[in-house]
Amino acid sequence: MMSVTGKAIDFAGKNLVSCGCSSNASFDRYTVRNYAKVNSKGCGRGHGVCKLFCCTRRNTQCRVSSMKTAEPTVNGGSQAIESLTKGSYLKGYSESPISPATFFEVVADDLLTLNKNLQSIVGAENPVLMSAAEQIFSAGGKRMRPALVFLVARATAELFGLKELTVKHRRLAEIIEMIHTASLIHDDVLDESDLRRGKKTVHQIFGTRVAVLAGDFMFAQSSWYLANLENIEVIKLISQVIKDFASGEIKQASSLFDCDVQLEEYLIKSYYKTASLIAASTKGAAIFSGADRSITEKMYEYGRNLGLSFQVVDDILDFTQSAEQLGKPSGNDLAKGNLTAPVIFALEKEPKLRDIIESEFSEVGSLDEAINLVKSCGSIERAQELAREKADLAIQSLQCLPQSVYRLALEDMVAYNLQRIA
Repeated sequence: MMSVTGKAIDFAGKNLVSCGCSSNASFDRYTVRNYAKVNSKGCGRGHGVCKLFCCTRRNTQCRVSSMKTAEPTVNGGSQAIESLTKGSYLKGYSESPISPATFFEVVADDLLTLNKNLQSIVGAENPVLMSAAEQIFSAGGKRMRPALVFLVARATAELFGLKELTVKHRRLAEIIEMIHTASLIHDDVLDESDLRRGKKTVHQIFGTRVAVLAGDFMFAQSSWYLANLENIEVIKLISQVIKDFASGEIKQASSLFDCDVQLEEYLIKSYYKTASLIAASTKGAAIFSGADRSITEKMYEYGRNLGLSFQVVDDILDFTQSAEQLGKPSGNDLAKGNLTAPVIFALEKEPKLRDIIESEFSEVGSLDEAINLVKSCGSIERAQELAREKADLAIQSLQCLPQSVYRLALEDMVAYNLQRIA
């Protein structure tokens, strides 16, 4: 996807110098030198890459030159999108896996600071609530949403002359993670889920009452910190997210076992429950960098389409991965009557599936039969195409950003998501 020529780039994406690679070599995906662990004087550790950045992509020749600005030929766009549309994108990346550590490492120090601040923010008033929150903080989550805040913040900051993240950037990341955590706690209560990422849910350990109160507390705490940011645009943006969560839950609850649900309705619900927060994360980060509206809207579109793509991929994995891989029973959404993209597509091909779903799996073995119908009629492949389409749109939105390791990480996050279903 985002083909990058082999040049060394400083922090601002300028002053390209030779990377020392042979000019005719092909490479497995990319190699990054000093990608994150830069300890040079004057550089921030963990989010450095201040002096030397060497990046080479599959089948991309490494060119040696000295220029003042990054060339538009490495803007991650046209070739990647063409490959993506043709379906060759996943195949190429499946041969060279992307590790999440790659895109998290460039903001590793930011995430460490976030973790420390979260503990003090959440645990300052009530140790029981902290224990409940810590249960989900430690359940294997990757902090994707705050990482997106930091990546977009750093990718946009250089456009507007910021040398370092602002206090508001960091507070926004903390607020986003608190809101996300609160929503997970409440989701598990509503869904009566016993496991999250293979661990017992908060309400299983502490009881439903404490779980609901813990979620409420974190929503309230995040709202208080949000108000203190004193930015009306961001306050409106994040407040809408909390409203969207409730709207998404209501939409889902009112359409259980409804075989007439349309794909557009599914995407709206997915936006409310998943993509709204991600879009707010990326747009809010750009706002605090001082970006103009054209940039902030592009970052919003990036987050929205990345979030939708993530949700579609998760819904595919609900059918293709084992319970051990998922950390919860496979086919769990279908069993509860939540009809996702693979099921919606399957209903167009398999009339029998409607009868099974509308019976709410009353007969022994009917759930397994329904899962097999979904997996065998080509609906998984159609859902994969939907995930690719949303990923395509996300990548296009990044082309307004200058080349940097932070933009590269944002691109890789899109690629990694698709690779989960490769």
